[in-house]
Amino acid sequence: MPPPPPVQCNQTGGCILKNAYGAWGDRKDCHVSNVTYPTTEEELRLAVAHAHKNKLKVKTVSKFSHTIPKLACPCSQSQSTLLISTAKLDSNIDIDVANLAVTADAGVPLRQLIDRVEEENLSIVAAPYWEGVSVGGVISTGAHGSSWWGKGGAVYDHVIGLSLVVPAKESEGYAKIIRIEANDPLLDAAKVSLGLLGVISKVKLSLEPGFKRGITFNFTDDAHIEDIFMDHAKKHEFGDITWYPSRRTAVYRYDDRVTLNTRGDGVNDFIGFQDTSILISKSTRAAEKALETAKNGNGKCTLAATVLGFKKLIANGFKNNALIFTGYPIVGRQGKLQTSGACLYSRRVDTSCAWDPRINGLFFYETTAIFPANKFKDFIRDVKKLRDLKPENFCGVDSYNGFLIRFIKASSAYLGQSEDSIVVDYNYYRADDASTPRLNQDVWEEVEQMAFFKYGARPHWAKNRKLAFLNVQQKYANFSRFLAAKNQMDPQNMFSSEWSDEILFGTEAAKFDGCALEGQCICSEDRHCSPSKGYFCKPGLVYTEARVCRFSQSPMTSIV
Repeated sequence: MPPPPPVQCNQTGGCILKNAYGAWGDRKDCHVSNVTYPTTEEELRLAVAHAHKNKLKVKTVSKFSHTIPKLACPCSQSQSTLLISTAKLDSNIDIDVANLAVTADAGVPLRQLIDRVEEENLSIVAAPYWEGVSVGGVISTGAHGSSWWGKGGAVYDHVIGLSLVVPAKESEGYAKIIRIEANDPLLDAAKVSLGLLGVISKVKLSLEPGFKRGITFNFTDDAHIEDIFMDHAKKHEFGDITWYPSRRTAVYRYDDRVTLNTRGDGVNDFIGFQDTSILISKSTRAAEKALETAKNGNGKCTLAATVLGFKKLIANGFKNNALIFTGYPIVGRQGKLQTSGACLYSRRVDTSCAWDPRINGLFFYETTAIFPANKFKDFIRDVKKLRDLKPENFCGVDSYNGFLIRFIKASSAYLGQSEDSIVVDYNYYRADDASTPRLNQDVWEEVEQMAFFKYGARPHWAKNRKLAFLNVQQKYANFSRFLAAKNQMDPQNMFSSEWSDEILFGTEAAKFDGCALEGQCICSEDRHCSPSKGYFCKPGLVYTEARVCRFSQSPMTSIV
């Protein structure tokens, strides 16, 4: 069971776009009147021309659709919309060995690009940890790996050119292709564009001579993580840290280049992205739901301890060869270690990605906050204070992947990071029904608000709940420059929608009953939570300016 295609059309006309998780933030379907699958750049230009001539709202989607916010939805009114899929725009990968560059069609899957580059004994330096992305998608939303070295861990900072299809005058055929080169000021707007400037048709990335890496995971205590993270990033080119607060454990990834003659053919088969038994995925979800219903925090801690112990035993899924982990260091080619996604290629009917919406498996939120380096230490200290009040409250996140801490270098991209930054990524349980509160949800709401509002972290454009984007435009010094480029490329807002405007401009919508349960708002009244189920709007315990939905026997119960 490989993942289903994101666009499903019916015989009577009309299509529905879904992300890979089967649910958008508001849980409402995205209806579009038509979808087209161009196979060449000219077919793509003609599709944009048709949309411009007929005044259609347009969005672009890849074959993967792993973006969590509703950026790819053209409009809430489906009658005059067109979805352009790049799923079949994937034929061309042109490698310039002499100049260490590769140019690929926007729809080329990342794994296909990596394998082709490695065939020439070259390597792409930066990649996200999940390979279920297209070349165009990976740069549009700011996807990244982890590095403060060289050009850094963000893929967009390795872009040295791209082609964009934009609206044009009638005399120019209603649409045209523009080539943006490395010295073009437009590149800083186009590298991270959220699909708002036009449709990317080709991307040109810089390469390096092929290399190997050696990886060791050090499972240890978290006592000094706030004092160590900076040196760790400076010492290890591809280093990261995974923090399990309830377990008081930090896993330091020592990840650096090694000489090509170093023996090893290691593989990144990260456990979370493996081809997973459907029975295991369904059973795990059923156990989570039972623990939630029973408000059994200790049960979640047992699950977290089991998961962490298994990850330590199998090195998070990394292998010294195609079959098994035998010991550290894990040495292998860059192309085999930099990213993973085995469940994308499932060949069995009883396995899939664990979050495949067809199987009722894992269903979760993903919060990703990007901190200025000088503020991250205090954030960790605050989270530790919150953890120390009741450590078992953090077991829910530790049963997933804990806090994944990665590093992104300062960038010139207008919607990139203007300073060396730290990215924190964590997953946590999402209920089947929007009106169902979650165990210890106040803890995650407080951490979320602490990150984005107390410490001014920026949200990852392709992840997060709606509230994370509040006032986001104030966090980017070059936001006005991006808007100027957007107005220049798309003066009629053909590629904008109320959904993308909601993310880009970070405006607060009207609040409604239960809106805080799924991050559609920050509660200011009890009705924004679920008072009928015992969840009331309360101040945070450490970040007291936060407003969170906390379980209490009555609204007058003490917040502690």
